[in-house]
Formats: sequence, C-alpha cells, structure tokens
Amino acid sequence: MKLGKIFAAGMLSLSLLTGSVTTFAAPAWKLPASGKTFSDDAKQAYVADYMDKFFHGQIKMTFAAPDKWTYEKFTVNGVKVERLINPKQKKSPRVALQLHGGGYIGALSDWYRDFAVKQAVLTDAREVWMVDYRLAPENLYPAALDDAATVYAELLRRKVDPKNLIVFGDSAGGNLAIELSIRLREENLPQPAMLILASPWTTFETDLPSRTANAERDLILGVKNPVMYPAVSSTPSYGGQIPLNDPRLSPIYADLTGLPPMLIQIGGYELFVDEGIELLRKATADELNVTLSVYRGMSHDFALLMPDLDDSIKSFAEIKSFVNLHLTK
Repeated sequence: MKLGKIFAAGMLSLSLLTGSVTTFAAPAWKLPASGKTFSDDAKQAYVADYMDKFFHGQIKMTFAAPDKWTYEKFTVNGVKVERLINPKQKKSPRVALQLHGGGYIGALSDWYRDFAVKQAVLTDAREVWMVDYRLAPENLYPAALDDAATVYAELLRRKVDPKNLIVFGDSAGGNLAIELSIRLREENLPQPAMLILASPWTTFETDLPSRTANAERDLILGVKNPVMYPAVSSTPSYGGQIPLNDPRLSPIYADLTGLPPMLIQIGGYELFVDEGIELLRKATADELNVTLSVYRGMSHDFALLMPDLDDSIKSFAEIKSFVNLHLTK
C-alpha cells in the first residue's frame, strides 16, 4: 500500500502494545570531547578483539531509557514502533525517525535503542521514533518500505513539520531511508529535512570492488561476521525475484532528484566503501546537497558498535554540526 493512499484515506490507527513502560535509569548520554585513540595497527587489533568477543556473545547491550526519559512501544496501522521522548527538549520542534540496519533480516535491538538516545541528544530532538519493520525472508519487498511509509505518514498526521524531521538510516536502514524519500517524491508528499546515512547499503549487487578488497579488512561486516557477511555476499532475500540492479533495491540507479540533503558516513575499510562513493556520485549528478565522510581504517557501522572510539565521537560531532547547519532551533 502506498503512503499517499494511506495518508489521504485517514485510516491510520494507533494502539498501545502491552509492556509500554517509562524507565528511569542513568543520566542521558552526552557527546564526549574525544574517545579512545590508537595507532593504525593497534586500532585494528582493538576492533578485532572487540568483535571476536561480540560474535561469541561476550559483549551484549541491555537497554534502559535514561533518567526521566519516556520509552514506549505501540503500533501504527499494524506497524510496530518504539519511541523515546527526551524530557530536556519538550519545546523542540525536531523529531528523529530511525530506520535500523541488519540486512533486512535483523530486528530492532537494544543496540539501536541505545543508538536512538545518541541520535536524540545529537539532534536536540524531543523524540525519536524507531520503526520495527517487517523482516525478510518472511516479508519481501516492499514490506519494510510500506512500514516505514506508514510511520512517516503518522508523523505527518500528528503535525510534525517535515522541515524539522531528521531521518537516520544505517546499512540496510540507509537503503530504506533513501527508498522512503523516493516514494515520498512519487506520492507528492513532503520530504524530511535531511537523511543521515551511516554505511548505507546502496546496491544489492555484490560485484563492487570494495566487496572483495575489504572482505578481510572489514572486521564488522566482512568474512569474520558469521551471519551478516553471507547475507550481503549472496542474493539478498528481501528483494525476492526483483533484479539486483533495480532502482527499488539499489538506489544508486534511481532518480534522486528532489531528495533532501544527505550526510553519508562510511569506514575506509568497510565492504560498502564503493557504495557510499557511488551514492555520492549519483546524488551529485542529480544536484543534491550531499556530504560524504570516509573514516580512515574503520569498519562497517563502527559508531553503532564502538561508540567509545575517537572516530565514532568525530562522526557524532559531524552529525550534530550537519543537523545544526540545516535546521534552526
């Protein structure tokens, strides 16, 4: 179902799920001045050791909302949504929409809930909405896109000004964020203020050079990842029978005209380096306002899993600056 039809019909329903809670925990995260800094070799050793423990279940995230923040779960027309409300930004017009990564097969997790707190703090948003969209292989294209579009329509219905709406997408969520903006344009609906894209998955094809060159160097998504590397190295299940270079799956082949400003952040060692560069080229050709930053020696989605690294802190500071450059408080 297309977003425009959902929104125009006025059929959006909102129902609370059981288990909605307000949690009181530690103070909210603050942007540090700096993080852990290593020489190049030491940094790779640190990341390798960290991810080895992560892949063997020795590092886990248990989420609790910060002190006095509201955390709740509900559905919008059947789509599962989670929301964090920042008590320090009650009067802020800014709202963030998070589209999580995971190859369209990984669910919203505590890592992303924790990430949402950082996204709220960095953007001075009064709330962050996290879309717990349907996953492949049970749900193929356009299930995730339909879910994202439904939630976006609900934000418009609630009178959230799209000029103050910040869309975050990492990895597959970056793919989804771009495709959502394309659908909004097709439906003649307003664009968000910007897209913040971390390590975006911009083509379902698997033959870009960095997919091979960085297979060993990407310590997060590369060959060391027992689940996600096979998922992105073969035909992704989410696309079904759609050709891999179809613009509906691979936005580097889509018309991006009219999309909002984009900030693209990628790691220099990640599988998706070339995908970020190709997105930059296409966005530039389509005359978008686009910024690409490559973080030297970093693997895929590094800021999500290792926010204590100085590279991650720098990426957070860049997001804050980018948002404030394009929005007024």
